[in-house]
Amino acid sequence: MAETMPAPSHSLDTAPQHAMHQPHGTLPNTPLASSLIAFLLGSTFSLGALLWLAGGIEDSWWAKYQLGFYIAAWAGFHWGEFAVTAGWNLEKCSIDSYLLNNGVAYHLANGTAVVEFLITSYFFPKFKTYPYITEIGIVMTLIGQWLRSAAMITASTNFSHTVAWQKLEKHKLVTHGVYGWFRHPSYTGYFYWGLGTQLALQNPLSFVLFFVALWRFFNSRIKAEERFLTKFFGNEYVQYRKTVGTMIPFIP
Repeated sequence: MAETMPAPSHSLDTAPQHAMHQPHGTLPNTPLASSLIAFLLGSTFSLGALLWLAGGIEDSWWAKYQLGFYIAAWAGFHWGEFAVTAGWNLEKCSIDSYLLNNGVAYHLANGTAVVEFLITSYFFPKFKTYPYITEIGIVMTLIGQWLRSAAMITASTNFSHTVAWQKLEKHKLVTHGVYGWFRHPSYTGYFYWGLGTQLALQNPLSFVLFFVALWRFFNSRIKAEERFLTKFFGNEYVQYRKTVGTMIPFIP
């Protein structure tokens, strides 16, 4: 049985109630740290959104509206992860819910995307002149964000940012709402969110890299998670898996 931690002593405290949901400790799990991160993400989102909605800065080789959208989408995603967790899954909420400590590979991938955009914008500016590709990417990103947030809200306390290796007493199998269309809607949403951002940037290399990296990650994670879900829910999950797909290419 999972160890239960003391309940938060104050409404602003973010202290997960179970040991397996405790923060990693790389960021201070305090209201002050959370407010600072929220401020920085909000400021970043605002600057990116302003650049996007203004259509970029005229005569600037790098301050394009595509980059503004990417910056806003990135900041909005991380703020949204914490906000939705705090609103619908408070018992698992901590500083880690911002998902800013996703590992070196995650930050390298995002950095690579920005570097590719800047290099191609400077040396090959014509590569960024296909607005319909950016428009498709923006729509895909927004739909992916909606799907992920909707999945977290629908699952509520049944959702976890980490693979649950122990079944909590009130853990239930969620099959309604977006879970009736996608078996892992939060993963599907992020998969298309990531690809959408690279279409928005018109980054062909990063698009391929994101596709491969995200597919490998979710393919491995879904297999691991479904072993536990089958253990937790038995035939109920087996039947659900047979009838609802992931909608991620090559992951049935």
